[in-house]
Amino acid sequence: MSPEMIGFIGIVLLLILFLLKVPVGISLLFVGLVGTTLIRGWDVAFAQLGRTPFDTASSYSLSVIPLFILMGMILSYTGLGKDLYRAVDSWIGHFRGGLAMATIGTAAIFSSISGSLNATTATVSKITLPEMDKYKYKPSLSTACVAAGGTLGILIPPSVILILYGIQTREPIGALLIAGIIPGIFQVIIFMIIIAILVRRNPNLAPARTEQATISEKLHTLKNVWPFMGLFFISIGGIYLGVFTPTEAAGVGAVGAIIFALLSRRLDWDKLKQSFNESVRLTAYIFLILIGATLFSQFLTISRLPVMLTSFVGGLDLHAYIILVFILIALFLLGCFIEGLSLIVLTLPIIYPIIMELGFNGVWFGIIMVMAINIGSLTPPLGISIFVIKGVATNIPVQTIFRGTVPMIIGMIICICLLILFPPLVTILPSLMK
Repeated sequence: MSPEMIGFIGIVLLLILFLLKVPVGISLLFVGLVGTTLIRGWDVAFAQLGRTPFDTASSYSLSVIPLFILMGMILSYTGLGKDLYRAVDSWIGHFRGGLAMATIGTAAIFSSISGSLNATTATVSKITLPEMDKYKYKPSLSTACVAAGGTLGILIPPSVILILYGIQTREPIGALLIAGIIPGIFQVIIFMIIIAILVRRNPNLAPARTEQATISEKLHTLKNVWPFMGLFFISIGGIYLGVFTPTEAAGVGAVGAIIFALLSRRLDWDKLKQSFNESVRLTAYIFLILIGATLFSQFLTISRLPVMLTSFVGGLDLHAYIILVFILIALFLLGCFIEGLSLIVLTLPIIYPIIMELGFNGVWFGIIMVMAINIGSLTPPLGISIFVIKGVATNIPVQTIFRGTVPMIIGMIICICLLILFPPLVTILPSLMK
């Protein structure tokens, strides 16, 4: 059997293991080990198995992951998210559909600290859904806003998935994080426009609210936003200005989150332990995936399957953008069945060389890829964001949530098209970095 055929069988086997709910890291380790054994023998396979975990876990560049995760967990467990929602609501909540727009705004700001789709979705849903229910918002709109807002968690920096993309492809992590800012802002604007259109066409979706905060009340609520904006500008701004490396920025952000939480008198010993415990759990999960992804990538490299596919695609008489569209459709379809983190480590060893061969910018494609994967998180049968919301809003049928996200998915597709038509929307900020 040829190495290329073994590589293809390995990918099929990995997909099967994912669908059977075998843990992602274990699946990658198993397929990588068995595949390398079949091509190079047990000696090489076990040598890689012994060396790769240490090399991966001891990598300095990977220390950015637990530090950014800790920063998000500290602010999440101290309850600052609820104050953030009240602040955004006081400014725009009195408009028709304002609570839904405030949900998007809250998710965007929380994403700038969290960096995780699941963490953003879970936190925002617990805070905003009861409030929208109180004002008689239709569940299809309220849950759709939470689901759409949650996708900003892996687009707006710091994004764990963008960091993993940089590690896998060796694209500069700082540039990737900065590149997500403008697309994230565009996505927020598109979501809010969609909400305005929906409530204008069907006012019953979001009844008007009579009370409105005074100017003094609005200004007073801004004190609840400054920890988020302060941490964002210190950490991400430090990367942009060249003051910090991404790892240093993550360390500054984590320490800053603890200081802000202490100053607000929201942080006690139990919450600190919860934050560290959850950070360690999530970091261990991600590192296991990274170790497995490295072994799997090594297996694909020696199988020469990526080289063969790159040569094949390069020989096709098709325009580069047509091939890009096919790749994005494939990512969307796979995202309907496979969680985003798993999909990144599964597809990048194959897709990234093709993207480079076609002459596209690697940082630009990272943003496009993340947005395509985001769509999969809102679509059946997996729809991981939908089921996170369902876990909070147990009384809302899952079909209602899926149905409500359709306009948001259309908005996400529009945003992807804009970024494809105008690549500088992604690349302009990284190109100006010091």
